[in-house]
Amino acid sequence: MTPIIFHIDVNSAYLSWTAVEQLKNGARVDLREIPAIIGGDQKSRHGVVLAKSPAAKRYGIRTGEPVANAFRKCPNLTMYPPDHKMYREKSRKLMEYLRTFTKEIEQVSVDECYMDFTGIAYRWNSPVDGAAEIKDGIRDRFGFTVNIGISTNKLLAKMASDFEKPDRIHTLYPEEIREKMWPLPIGELYMAGKSSTEVLKKLEINTIGDLAQADLKLITLHLKSHGKMLWEFANGIGTSVVQSEPDEAKGIGNSTTLSEDATTIEEVRPVFERLADSVGERLKKAGKKAGMVSMEIKYHDFRTISHQIQLEKPSNEPEVLKDTACSLFLEVWSGEPVRLLGIRTSKLSDEAAPEQLSIFDMEIPKEPDEKHKRLKKAMDELNERFGEGAVMKASLMPKKPNNK
Repeated sequence: MTPIIFHIDVNSAYLSWTAVEQLKNGARVDLREIPAIIGGDQKSRHGVVLAKSPAAKRYGIRTGEPVANAFRKCPNLTMYPPDHKMYREKSRKLMEYLRTFTKEIEQVSVDECYMDFTGIAYRWNSPVDGAAEIKDGIRDRFGFTVNIGISTNKLLAKMASDFEKPDRIHTLYPEEIREKMWPLPIGELYMAGKSSTEVLKKLEINTIGDLAQADLKLITLHLKSHGKMLWEFANGIGTSVVQSEPDEAKGIGNSTTLSEDATTIEEVRPVFERLADSVGERLKKAGKKAGMVSMEIKYHDFRTISHQIQLEKPSNEPEVLKDTACSLFLEVWSGEPVRLLGIRTSKLSDEAAPEQLSIFDMEIPKEPDEKHKRLKKAMDELNERFGEGAVMKASLMPKKPNNK
């Protein structure tokens, strides 16, 4: 049986949910019908646009840009701060409603999920009819709208739901890829971050179709394993498995919410260095080495993305973990502000186990030499004796303000 996968995405969730709540409490103006944004003042860490109305979009206002920029584009802009507690409650009620249709739901963020429609498709004349009942039911019951993308796998369903908005249903079946997806700019391909897009444009690959028809060897030469994944996505190749239950946590990892949103790789690199030191130390205490490294990004609007790769050989060295995480970050980062970063390791093996070398597409940093290993061991012993932080790399020391 051919899978039928839905991707259900709330239209401008934060702004829509705020508008619904205000109207319920007697507001006379619907934020969705005027130039409006959800954001915060420039002194807070939420000083960027988290969501925008269609009218605000017409002024050229973009999600992720500083609030000050948005007001320069539209001086009569209306702004409200985010209310994440309310958003979580709206999200919970939405998912409860969707599970009345099927339990095969994989929630991937506060405002979007995948639904495996395959087992219940017989109830409707077509998947579009089923999607219409779900979409209209959400609008009538809760007062906000969603887009639903329909296809045979999660990737294409996700791409379809990003077509024309709001309150729409779109299909993107494999036979429709050439017409509906290939003409789109390369930056609209799922997982095509800012860095990858720049590389592809230098290769004169400007549309998704250009990438789909490009020589895979050329793409992997420039973008390694991530390039292969993007090439597969451009050709509509993706998984159709909806994970209705979260995988059992395996491996060792750590993440941190940043005190201020990071907007440059220079701000990101020392965070990964601290995380890698922590994860590497825990691996060593457990007597383990990691064969797989995963990097996690949570954006300013709470969208989460992760990317992983198998190491050339298992390691528990912080330098390897840090450099790998930074490489993964650069491959998928969209350029938007980042509020959380994480490193997780898996495919653990005993530290003393014999190593079996393999060749993978992505070049992974080599193990530190003996000199650096001895230095790291000495630092670990001093920190264990005198307390964590007694000895640290100069690059990790807090910067002192310049006194002029």
